[in-house]
Amino acid sequence: MEAHEMYMREALEEAEKGALQGEVPVGALVVSPAGDIIARAHNSPIGLNDPTAHAEVLVLRQAAARLANYRLPDHLLYVTLEPCVMCVGAMVQARLAMVIYGASDPKAGAIESVYEIAANNRLNHRIQAHGGVLAEESRALLQAFFRAKR
Repeated sequence: MEAHEMYMREALEEAEKGALQGEVPVGALVVSPAGDIIARAHNSPIGLNDPTAHAEVLVLRQAAARLANYRLPDHLLYVTLEPCVMCVGAMVQARLAMVIYGASDPKAGAIESVYEIAANNRLNHRIQAHGGVLAEESRALLQAFFRAKR
């Protein structure tokens, strides 16, 4: 199994945990240059009463705390859904090397769907991006969650 798929399966497991708590099922991981998962999180804005508690922001906070450094150069972030503007902004501030995501988000995606923040030359850091990893599985999880809500 390709490494990206292996890590994305871990992120999908995290997303499923969020769904069980009534949160939109998005999961994220931060992976070190050595290939170790150093943080994992799922969406929690409802449970934490925090509009910034997206999986990506939470996982960046955990990774930074674990490393005692707000910069995460050479680290990778895996997330099941294309990140929004807020989350990509946080990734740029963290100086991540790359974000790998599952499903595209045609309404709020800030990597390629609506905005292209990660590659914007006006910013002081750019992040490589790779989308579509286990996109169908990610999309199916989101669709099942919202179908059950209706």
